[in-house]
Amino acid sequence: MLPNGDKPAHDLLDFYREAGVDAALSEDPVDRFAAADPPATPQVARTPQTAARPPELLLKGGADAAPPAPNEAAMAARATAKSAETLDELRAMLQRFDGCALKATATQLVFADGNPKARVMFVGEAPGRDEDLEGLPFVGRSGKLLDRMLAAIGLDRTSVYIANIVPWRPPGNRTPTPQESQICLPFILRQIELVDPDILVCLGGPSAQTLLGVKEGITKIRGRWFSFDTGKREIRAMPTFHPAFLLRSPLQKRFAWRDFLAIKKALAQ
Repeated sequence: MLPNGDKPAHDLLDFYREAGVDAALSEDPVDRFAAADPPATPQVARTPQTAARPPELLLKGGADAAPPAPNEAAMAARATAKSAETLDELRAMLQRFDGCALKATATQLVFADGNPKARVMFVGEAPGRDEDLEGLPFVGRSGKLLDRMLAAIGLDRTSVYIANIVPWRPPGNRTPTPQESQICLPFILRQIELVDPDILVCLGGPSAQTLLGVKEGITKIRGRWFSFDTGKREIRAMPTFHPAFLLRSPLQKRFAWRDFLAIKKALAQ
């Protein structure tokens, strides 16, 4: 316990918590330079039998000890996601999928929240600490702001569907790497296809760039309508600011408000 009067220590802990630091690796310092070099790992020749593993081996919850190569994991993700006939099947497949290293450091899968029959679907980038603990997307401070934004246009979580491109929290709330996003991309694409919304809303630049294939920053593309192929049909898609960005830049809320009014108008058509 920290003394009640030790305010600097409390402030430091608050800073660590906001930065996503939520676990200590060790109580004692370790001299890494004094550690002996690890024994050399014997090289194993890659034969046609070991060069590529079938997708089902990545769904056995650790049956393969060696992590898959990124391109191998992405291929397995595409084959796996494509075979899911329902959202429940897709969730179960993600629970067993071991192709993304983020699964090993996350507390749990953060699949989705809301109504799977909703006309509008929101997709962010990746879960944060609060989402990782609760297993639901957008439940922290940014989630509360998103709820207020939805309420302002007459929506709530019973009338929208919410997910992320990456369903596992990156350590320390860091940005997912391009490889991590590409490995998880087939799953969110299949998720969008199964929900089949009328409108797709990309929350933040990384979501818009991954799903819409745009290169411009979010300030240039927000509020514009794009065409998105769900796999079943062409629907309208709009990028807008991520609620976490709006918490840091409250002056940008007026632009997000315009975007949400445009979404409301589109739903009324």
